[in-house]
Amino acid sequence: MKCFTRNIVVFSLAMFMYSRIFAQDLEARSYSVVPKGMHAAALSYTYSKGNIITDFASPIQDLDVSTSAINLGYVQTFALFNKLARIQVAMPYGFLSGTAKYHGVDTSGSRSGFLDAKVKFGMNLIGSPVLSPKEFRLFQEHTVLGVSLVLSAPIGQYYPAKLINLGTNRWGFKPEIGFSHRGGRLFYEFYTGVWFFTANNEFLQKSTLDQQPLFTLQAHVDYVFKSAVWVALNFGIARGGESSINDVLQDDEQRNWRLGGTFSMPINKHQSLKALINTGVTTRAGQNYTALTLVYQYIWF
Repeated sequence: MKCFTRNIVVFSLAMFMYSRIFAQDLEARSYSVVPKGMHAAALSYTYSKGNIITDFASPIQDLDVSTSAINLGYVQTFALFNKLARIQVAMPYGFLSGTAKYHGVDTSGSRSGFLDAKVKFGMNLIGSPVLSPKEFRLFQEHTVLGVSLVLSAPIGQYYPAKLINLGTNRWGFKPEIGFSHRGGRLFYEFYTGVWFFTANNEFLQKSTLDQQPLFTLQAHVDYVFKSAVWVALNFGIARGGESSINDVLQDDEQRNWRLGGTFSMPINKHQSLKALINTGVTTRAGQNYTALTLVYQYIWF
Protein backbone atom coordinates (compact mmCIF):
# COMPACT_ATOMS: atom_id res chain seq x y z
CA MET A 1 0.00 0.00 0.00
CA LYS A 2 2.86 2.36 0.79
CA CYS A 3 4.38 1.83 -2.67
CA PHE A 4 1.02 2.42 -4.30
CA THR A 5 0.30 5.70 -2.55
CA ARG A 6 3.84 6.87 -3.22
CA ASN A 7 3.47 6.18 -6.95
CA ILE A 8 0.18 8.06 -7.03
CA VAL A 9 1.96 11.17 -5.83
CA VAL A 10 5.00 10.63 -8.06
CA PHE A 11 3.00 10.18 -11.24
CA SER A 12 0.29 12.71 -10.48
CA LEU A 13 -0.91 14.58 -13.50
CA ALA A 14 0.78 17.63 -14.95
CA MET A 15 -2.64 19.26 -15.07
CA PHE A 16 -2.23 22.95 -15.64
CA MET A 17 -1.66 23.00 -11.91
CA TYR A 18 0.10 26.26 -12.30
CA SER A 19 -1.18 29.29 -14.14
CA ARG A 20 -0.29 29.06 -17.81
CA ILE A 21 -0.62 32.31 -19.67
CA PHE A 22 1.86 31.27 -22.32
CA ALA A 23 1.27 29.17 -25.42
CA GLN A 24 4.48 27.19 -24.90
CA ASP A 25 4.02 25.18 -21.70
CA LEU A 26 6.69 22.84 -20.35
CA GLU A 27 4.72 20.07 -18.64
CA ALA A 28 6.60 16.92 -17.65
CA ARG A 29 4.60 13.71 -17.01
CA SER A 30 1.53 14.87 -18.96
CA TYR A 31 0.85 11.34 -20.25
CA SER A 32 1.87 9.34 -17.19
CA VAL A 33 -0.06 6.22 -16.22
CA VAL A 34 -2.39 6.66 -13.23
CA PRO A 35 -5.45 4.75 -11.98
CA LYS A 36 -8.95 5.49 -13.17
CA GLY A 37 -11.22 7.36 -10.77
CA MET A 38 -8.46 9.64 -9.52
CA HIS A 39 -9.24 13.26 -8.60
CA ALA A 40 -6.61 15.96 -8.11
CA ALA A 41 -7.00 19.58 -7.05
CA ALA A 42 -4.18 22.09 -7.00
CA LEU A 43 -3.44 25.63 -5.93
CA SER A 44 -0.45 27.37 -7.47
CA TYR A 45 1.36 30.67 -7.67
CA THR A 46 3.42 31.83 -10.66
CA TYR A 47 5.72 34.84 -10.91
CA SER A 48 6.99 35.85 -14.35
CA LYS A 49 9.15 38.74 -15.50
CA GLY A 50 10.41 39.81 -18.90
CA ASN A 51 9.00 40.04 -22.40
CA ILE A 52 5.66 38.48 -21.54
CA ILE A 53 2.85 38.89 -24.09
CA THR A 54 -0.37 37.26 -22.96
CA ASP A 55 -1.66 37.46 -26.54
CA PHE A 56 1.25 36.32 -28.68
CA ALA A 57 -0.02 38.07 -31.77
CA SER A 58 0.10 41.49 -30.08
CA PRO A 59 2.59 43.73 -31.97
CA ILE A 60 4.28 45.15 -28.88
CA GLN A 61 7.99 45.90 -28.58
CA ASP A 62 10.34 46.73 -25.67
CA LEU A 63 7.97 45.03 -23.25
CA ASP A 64 8.98 44.89 -19.60
CA VAL A 65 6.26 43.23 -17.56
CA SER A 66 5.93 41.53 -14.18
CA THR A 67 3.08 39.06 -13.76
CA SER A 68 1.77 37.21 -10.71
CA ALA A 69 -0.95 34.62 -11.08
CA ILE A 70 -2.90 32.36 -8.74
CA ASN A 71 -4.42 29.29 -10.33
CA LEU A 72 -7.02 26.73 -9.29
CA GLY A 73 -6.84 23.43 -11.17
CA TYR A 74 -8.73 20.15 -11.18
CA VAL A 75 -8.21 16.77 -12.88
CA GLN A 76 -10.27 13.60 -13.07
CA THR A 77 -9.27 10.31 -14.72
CA PHE A 78 -11.77 7.82 -16.17
CA ALA A 79 -12.15 5.01 -18.69
CA LEU A 80 -13.26 5.83 -22.25
CA PHE A 81 -13.43 3.12 -24.95
CA ASN A 82 -11.34 0.98 -22.59
CA LYS A 83 -8.56 3.60 -22.60
CA LEU A 84 -7.27 5.80 -19.79
CA ALA A 85 -8.63 9.33 -20.24
CA ARG A 86 -8.45 12.52 -18.23
CA ILE A 87 -10.12 15.91 -18.15
CA GLN A 88 -8.28 18.93 -16.77
CA VAL A 89 -9.57 22.43 -15.99
CA ALA A 90 -7.62 25.53 -14.94
CA MET A 91 -8.88 28.95 -13.87
CA PRO A 92 -6.15 31.58 -13.26
CA TYR A 93 -6.41 35.04 -11.71
CA GLY A 94 -3.55 37.40 -12.47
CA PHE A 95 -1.89 40.69 -11.65
CA LEU A 96 0.14 42.42 -14.39
CA SER A 97 2.12 45.66 -14.52
CA GLY A 98 4.71 47.04 -16.91
CA THR A 99 5.70 49.24 -19.82
CA ALA A 100 5.78 48.70 -23.57
CA LYS A 101 6.20 50.49 -26.90
CA TYR A 102 3.75 50.22 -29.77
CA HIS A 103 4.75 51.72 -33.14
CA GLY A 104 7.22 53.94 -31.29
CA VAL A 105 4.72 55.20 -28.73
CA ASP A 106 5.41 54.47 -25.04
CA THR A 107 2.63 53.06 -22.91
CA SER A 108 2.33 51.64 -19.41
CA GLY A 109 -0.33 50.21 -17.15
CA SER A 110 -1.43 47.55 -14.73
CA ARG A 111 -4.18 44.95 -14.78
CA SER A 112 -5.80 42.55 -12.35
CA GLY A 113 -8.48 40.00 -13.14
CA PHE A 114 -9.15 36.58 -14.61
CA LEU A 115 -7.05 35.17 -17.42
CA ASP A 116 -8.36 32.86 -20.11
CA ALA A 117 -9.46 29.49 -18.78
CA LYS A 118 -8.03 26.25 -20.14
CA VAL A 119 -9.59 22.83 -20.52
CA LYS A 120 -7.58 19.79 -21.61
CA PHE A 121 -8.87 16.39 -22.62
CA GLY A 122 -6.33 13.60 -23.01
CA MET A 123 -6.32 9.86 -23.74
CA ASN A 124 -3.49 7.34 -23.60
CA LEU A 125 -3.74 5.02 -26.60
CA ILE A 126 -0.83 2.61 -26.09
CA GLY A 127 0.95 1.28 -23.01
CA SER A 128 -1.54 2.64 -20.50
CA PRO A 129 -4.28 0.15 -19.57
CA VAL A 130 -7.30 1.20 -17.53
CA LEU A 131 -6.34 0.22 -14.00
CA SER A 132 -8.15 0.24 -10.70
CA PRO A 133 -6.14 1.49 -7.71
CA LYS A 134 -5.56 -2.13 -6.68
CA GLU A 135 -4.31 -3.14 -10.16
CA PHE A 136 -2.12 -0.04 -10.38
CA ARG A 137 -0.04 -1.23 -7.42
CA LEU A 138 1.53 -3.99 -9.54
CA PHE A 139 1.80 -2.09 -12.84
CA GLN A 140 5.16 -1.01 -14.30
CA GLU A 141 5.03 1.78 -16.88
CA HIS A 142 7.22 1.36 -19.98
CA THR A 143 6.26 2.99 -23.30
CA VAL A 144 3.18 5.22 -23.54
CA LEU A 145 1.62 6.97 -26.53
CA GLY A 146 -1.20 9.46 -25.98
CA VAL A 147 -3.10 12.33 -27.55
CA SER A 148 -4.75 15.42 -26.14
CA LEU A 149 -6.71 18.53 -27.07
CA VAL A 150 -6.34 21.83 -25.22
CA LEU A 151 -9.05 24.49 -25.38
CA SER A 152 -8.30 28.08 -24.35
CA ALA A 153 -11.57 29.90 -23.62
CA PRO A 154 -11.62 33.74 -23.93
CA ILE A 155 -13.11 34.58 -20.55
CA GLY A 156 -10.14 36.65 -19.35
CA GLN A 157 -10.30 40.38 -18.76
CA TYR A 158 -10.04 42.24 -22.07
CA TYR A 159 -10.34 45.94 -22.94
CA PRO A 160 -10.58 46.54 -26.72
CA ALA A 161 -8.96 49.97 -26.42
CA LYS A 162 -5.92 48.70 -24.48
CA LEU A 163 -2.66 47.28 -25.85
CA ILE A 164 -1.89 45.03 -22.88
CA ASN A 165 -4.58 42.68 -21.58
CA LEU A 166 -4.92 39.62 -19.37
CA GLY A 167 -7.33 37.92 -21.79
CA THR A 168 -6.89 37.35 -25.53
CA ASN A 169 -10.50 37.80 -26.73
CA ARG A 170 -10.25 34.75 -28.99
CA TRP A 171 -10.41 30.96 -28.81
CA GLY A 172 -7.38 28.72 -29.01
CA PHE A 173 -7.13 24.98 -29.79
CA LYS A 174 -4.09 22.73 -29.55
CA PRO A 175 -4.14 19.07 -30.64
CA GLU A 176 -1.06 17.24 -29.38
CA ILE A 177 0.55 13.81 -29.46
CA GLY A 178 2.81 12.63 -26.64
CA PHE A 179 5.34 9.81 -26.25
CA SER A 180 6.98 8.56 -23.04
CA HIS A 181 9.48 5.75 -22.48
CA ARG A 182 10.87 4.44 -19.22
CA GLY A 183 14.43 3.21 -18.80
CA GLY A 184 15.06 2.25 -15.17
CA ARG A 185 14.49 5.36 -13.08
CA LEU A 186 14.64 7.65 -16.12
CA PHE A 187 11.67 8.70 -18.25
CA TYR A 188 12.15 10.20 -21.73
CA GLU A 189 9.24 12.25 -23.06
CA PHE A 190 8.46 14.01 -26.33
CA TYR A 191 5.30 16.00 -27.15
CA THR A 192 4.43 17.88 -30.32
CA GLY A 193 1.33 19.94 -31.07
CA VAL A 194 -0.08 22.90 -33.00
CA TRP A 195 -2.00 25.90 -31.66
CA PHE A 196 -4.83 27.21 -33.85
CA PHE A 197 -6.49 30.55 -33.07
CA THR A 198 -9.70 32.30 -34.01
CA ALA A 199 -9.63 36.00 -34.93
CA ASN A 200 -9.80 38.85 -32.42
CA ASN A 201 -12.23 41.27 -34.08
CA GLU A 202 -11.91 43.89 -31.36
CA PHE A 203 -8.19 44.55 -31.43
CA LEU A 204 -7.73 48.25 -30.64
CA GLN A 205 -11.52 48.52 -31.01
CA LYS A 206 -11.80 48.54 -34.80
CA SER A 207 -9.10 46.18 -36.08
CA THR A 208 -9.03 42.43 -36.71
CA LEU A 209 -6.08 40.46 -35.43
CA ASP A 210 -5.34 36.99 -36.85
CA GLN A 211 -2.56 34.53 -36.12
CA GLN A 212 -1.17 31.67 -38.13
CA PRO A 213 -0.72 28.23 -36.49
CA LEU A 214 2.00 27.94 -33.85
CA PHE A 215 3.94 24.65 -33.78
CA THR A 216 5.32 23.44 -30.44
CA LEU A 217 7.72 20.67 -29.40
CA GLN A 218 8.66 19.58 -25.88
CA ALA A 219 11.28 17.15 -24.58
CA HIS A 220 11.68 16.05 -20.95
CA VAL A 221 14.08 13.82 -19.07
CA ASP A 222 12.73 12.80 -15.64
CA TYR A 223 14.50 10.95 -12.83
CA VAL A 224 12.56 9.30 -10.00
CA PHE A 225 14.35 8.68 -6.70
CA LYS A 226 13.52 5.83 -4.31
CA SER A 227 12.04 8.39 -1.92
CA ALA A 228 9.44 9.23 -4.64
CA VAL A 229 10.99 12.64 -5.17
CA TRP A 230 11.44 13.30 -8.88
CA VAL A 231 13.21 15.92 -10.95
CA ALA A 232 12.98 16.80 -14.63
CA LEU A 233 14.91 18.75 -17.23
CA ASN A 234 12.47 20.47 -19.61
CA PHE A 235 13.09 21.77 -23.12
CA GLY A 236 10.67 23.47 -25.53
CA ILE A 237 10.57 24.95 -29.03
CA ALA A 238 7.93 27.19 -30.65
CA ARG A 239 7.83 27.96 -34.39
CA GLY A 240 5.42 29.99 -36.51
CA GLY A 241 2.46 31.99 -35.25
CA GLU A 242 3.00 35.11 -37.38
CA SER A 243 0.18 37.60 -36.82
CA SER A 244 -1.64 40.01 -39.10
CA ILE A 245 -3.70 43.13 -38.39
CA ASN A 246 -6.40 43.80 -40.97
CA ASP A 247 -4.64 41.26 -43.23
CA VAL A 248 -1.25 43.03 -42.96
CA LEU A 249 1.47 40.64 -41.78
CA GLN A 250 3.43 41.87 -38.72
CA ASP A 251 6.74 40.03 -39.27
CA ASP A 252 6.57 38.55 -35.75
CA GLU A 253 7.03 34.85 -36.49
CA GLN A 254 8.16 33.01 -33.38
CA ARG A 255 11.38 30.99 -33.34
CA ASN A 256 11.87 30.45 -29.63
CA TRP A 257 13.73 27.95 -27.43
CA ARG A 258 13.03 27.50 -23.72
CA LEU A 259 14.76 25.55 -20.95
CA GLY A 260 13.39 24.64 -17.54
CA GLY A 261 13.46 22.33 -14.55
CA THR A 262 10.91 20.63 -12.28
CA PHE A 263 11.21 19.37 -8.70
CA SER A 264 8.37 17.33 -7.14
CA MET A 265 8.20 16.08 -3.56
CA PRO A 266 5.44 14.01 -1.91
CA ILE A 267 4.24 15.02 1.55
CA ASN A 268 2.04 11.97 2.13
CA LYS A 269 -0.26 9.71 0.11
CA HIS A 270 -2.62 12.59 -0.67
CA GLN A 271 -0.42 15.68 -0.88
CA SER A 272 2.59 16.88 -2.82
CA LEU A 273 4.60 20.02 -3.53
CA LYS A 274 6.16 21.03 -6.82
CA ALA A 275 8.47 23.80 -8.00
CA LEU A 276 9.03 24.72 -11.65
CA ILE A 277 11.28 27.26 -13.35
CA ASN A 278 11.78 27.99 -17.04
CA THR A 279 13.44 30.71 -19.08
CA GLY A 280 14.04 31.75 -22.67
CA VAL A 281 17.27 30.55 -24.29
CA THR A 282 16.87 32.14 -27.72
CA THR A 283 13.93 34.34 -28.66
CA ARG A 284 12.78 36.08 -31.83
CA ALA A 285 9.32 37.32 -30.78
CA GLY A 286 7.72 37.12 -27.34
CA GLN A 287 8.39 34.54 -24.60
CA ASN A 288 11.67 36.18 -23.50
CA TYR A 289 10.75 35.78 -19.85
CA THR A 290 11.62 33.79 -16.74
CA ALA A 291 8.82 32.12 -14.76
CA LEU A 292 8.84 30.50 -11.32
CA THR A 293 5.89 28.39 -10.13
CA LEU A 294 5.06 26.79 -6.78
CA VAL A 295 2.29 24.17 -6.61
CA TYR A 296 0.38 22.42 -3.85
CA GLN A 297 -1.63 19.36 -4.95
CA TYR A 298 -4.17 17.16 -3.19
CA ILE A 299 -5.24 13.74 -4.60
CA TRP A 300 -8.18 11.53 -3.68
CA PHE A 301 -10.32 8.66 -5.03
